[in-house]
Amino acid sequence: MVLWVILLCTLVSSLLGGLYILGVFRRQRPNEPPLDKGTIPWLGYLLEFRKDSSEFLKRMQRKHGDVFTVLIGGYYFTFVMDPFCFGTIVKESRSKLDFRTNAIQLVERVFGYKPTEATHGVAHVSSMKHLMGDGLTVLTQATMESFRKLLLFNLSSGEKRVWQEEKLFHYCYNIVFRAGYLALYGTERPQGAGNKEKAEEQDRLHSNQLFQEFRKYDRLFPRLAYATLPPKDKREAERLKRHFWSMLSVRKARQKDNISGWISDQDQLLAENGVPEYMRDRFMFLLLWASQGNTGPTAFWLLLYLLKHPEALKAVRDEVDKVLRESGQEVKAGSPPVTITRDMLNRTPLLDSALEETLRLVAAPMLVRAVLEDTSLRTSSGTEFTLRRGDRVALFPHISMQMNPEIHEEPHKFKYNRFVNPDGTKKDFYRNGKKLKFVNMPWGAGVSTCPGRFFATAEMKLFVFLMLSHFDLELVSEEEEIPAIDVSRWGFGTMQPVHDVRFRYRPRF
Repeated sequence: MVLWVILLCTLVSSLLGGLYILGVFRRQRPNEPPLDKGTIPWLGYLLEFRKDSSEFLKRMQRKHGDVFTVLIGGYYFTFVMDPFCFGTIVKESRSKLDFRTNAIQLVERVFGYKPTEATHGVAHVSSMKHLMGDGLTVLTQATMESFRKLLLFNLSSGEKRVWQEEKLFHYCYNIVFRAGYLALYGTERPQGAGNKEKAEEQDRLHSNQLFQEFRKYDRLFPRLAYATLPPKDKREAERLKRHFWSMLSVRKARQKDNISGWISDQDQLLAENGVPEYMRDRFMFLLLWASQGNTGPTAFWLLLYLLKHPEALKAVRDEVDKVLRESGQEVKAGSPPVTITRDMLNRTPLLDSALEETLRLVAAPMLVRAVLEDTSLRTSSGTEFTLRRGDRVALFPHISMQMNPEIHEEPHKFKYNRFVNPDGTKKDFYRNGKKLKFVNMPWGAGVSTCPGRFFATAEMKLFVFLMLSHFDLELVSEEEEIPAIDVSRWGFGTMQPVHDVRFRYRPRF
């Protein structure tokens, strides 16, 4: 009899524990946001969220208001859609809202890398040194040399002004990725005197092969991040990870010339902190995706929007030509390609605004914090909510601010000068008469702000600057519509198109 009682109690405890895990007993407490668990235990709204996060969040906002909690795959996410709350959340101490919890899980799943507190400090110190200030000047110069090697190497050979046709997304992603890769991870060493041209040809060949494999991995990335890959794709993802761990290994890096300080310093510091070599190889892959996964797609959208808006294309091209003249350089037939410096990139307010506008339209990261202790949140309307310990709090700026008509008039339209005043200064934005601190968040914010944002910006501007100064550009079909975005990539940075568009280019002179 006693045994049956014990077994029954064990069974009931297991059942209750299972129901608790599934979220059956979760109830909204006083002062907590509206709670919506969906109809499927544990899964909640996971399937709908993955299908189209943006549409799902719009529907929840219409149903519950600017703050609500939903069950997604066993986790409770409180989404905050009030842009005036963003500053409070991103500046909250890590003891209450921690961004690293989710990041660590994602990095281990997607790249096989296990970060530690020490290694995070290494990345931060190195990024401050090499991706800003004087370090950024050096890296911008190296990227310029990479673009010269990939984009401009045959322009001074007397090539005729013949139109060439390409797919725009593939072209932009390919060139920008390869330029960034060579600038960061180094170039082939010439084997003997007079073999510089052969080494550069090897750089072009090798970087293109690496890009082809990167695109295979990039296509799998959203489902890999959500752990929803079918077995065949999961095996392919593992193969690609091992490929990149090998190709980017620190051992092979030692055989390269011109490795950036950002890469070499981090490897040295990780080694000094006791990180084994195989894990440092994985870290190199993480750095490649973090630095190059969004720049090429953003450059595509920027060029596409300019090509679809002739007045914007003319204004930005005139600005580029003006900066060139002021630097004493000129693009003309038979002349060597120009050299663009960081100082020149700092004198392009219209290009800056056009890039910012592009990011407003297509950059859609999701900022997630783990709630480590109960935390109060006051909205702009004065309502106070409690964020529950153990939950996640999430921001989706694309809906809350970037496409908000109360902040950006006609938010679905591309306006190249939206972010700049007539005198070239940055424009302020307001909602309900109150000035906003955040109006566009492609790089995140607070302690999780992307440390490579200045390098990424320089890389994209360099590419567009060179394309506009050296080439005539046009879409193959003037009636070509802006392609729809791939909704599976919501939350992972810059969106990608569901199909490519064709364009033509030829030397301007």
